[in-house]
Amino acid sequence: MKLDQPFIRLPYQFDAERLALELDNLSHCEWLPHPSGMTGNQALPLVSRDGGSNDDFDGRMKQTGYLADSPYIQQCMHHIDEVYGRSRLMALDPGSEVSRHVDFNYHWLTRVRIHIPVVTNPDVIFYCGDEHVHMEAGSCWIFDSWRHHRVVNGGSERRTHLVLDTAGSSTFWRMVDQALSDGAPAPAIVPYDVNASGEIKTERFNTLPVMAPGEMQALVIDIMNDLEANPGNGRTELERLNQTLNELVHDWRAVWSQYGLSREGMATYESLLKRTMRQLPGQPRTLTTRSNDIGATPIVMQRIVRAALRPELLNHMIQTTDS
Repeated sequence: MKLDQPFIRLPYQFDAERLALELDNLSHCEWLPHPSGMTGNQALPLVSRDGGSNDDFDGRMKQTGYLADSPYIQQCMHHIDEVYGRSRLMALDPGSEVSRHVDFNYHWLTRVRIHIPVVTNPDVIFYCGDEHVHMEAGSCWIFDSWRHHRVVNGGSERRTHLVLDTAGSSTFWRMVDQALSDGAPAPAIVPYDVNASGEIKTERFNTLPVMAPGEMQALVIDIMNDLEANPGNGRTELERLNQTLNELVHDWRAVWSQYGLSREGMATYESLLKRTMRQLPGQPRTLTTRSNDIGATPIVMQRIVRAALRPELLNHMIQTTDS
């Protein structure tokens, strides 16, 4: 998600010792390797698709057994009190790093990632845009994932963060605005309470089987505005891509008006996406964004083509609505 600045510290201070104790209780579990194969990166799912051992972004999110065995982590999540998507404990081995990248797939369009360091050391540095910070144990942060960012563990100790994905309610974003103001409140201490309990809300409907035409149009406008703001992009290529994407929107709306979410329209939707893929620039960087110098084709593929049609979610949506 795009933010007004690279890092924002949220007004919470969690009990790092208690978090570390619960982390130690989970050390024997089978941690997942990074889905992109980054060496020295592992994760333990706390909220995942169907509560399983996976890295999926969408589908019905449920608490895993690892979260059920971690009462203070549950309290931290309940205290922030948002609806959570994929959430994990994420570890980075000594001497390892999360390589420089931008989060531009569909999931990150509307979600922000909350970081709460559990075990860290002064040589763990988080870089985002032109800034960098060391996040102290027990502190709480969000960052602008649309900017280039990376993390380096230059210390001799494994670093582990509690990482929570959420779109955030209006209450959350008011709190973020307050954190940026001159009168920002001091972080509130959130102690462990042996008697505390509370609901943890998780995403149930995070991706539609068929993207709504209005959302697709908004995505196209946002992408094209960013591309057109880059003076290095060629006018002919811009006009060609703009025509391709707007034809997709117009035809998508026509099919939506006839079929909506019904299975009868799936083959036609798929044919529109295949046509669009054939018409996209063959080179990823024929056109690039002004905001972060990312190629147009990868963005269109991630935010529109791969997100616009998910027929396998139809049964899930019906079952979840009926339950």
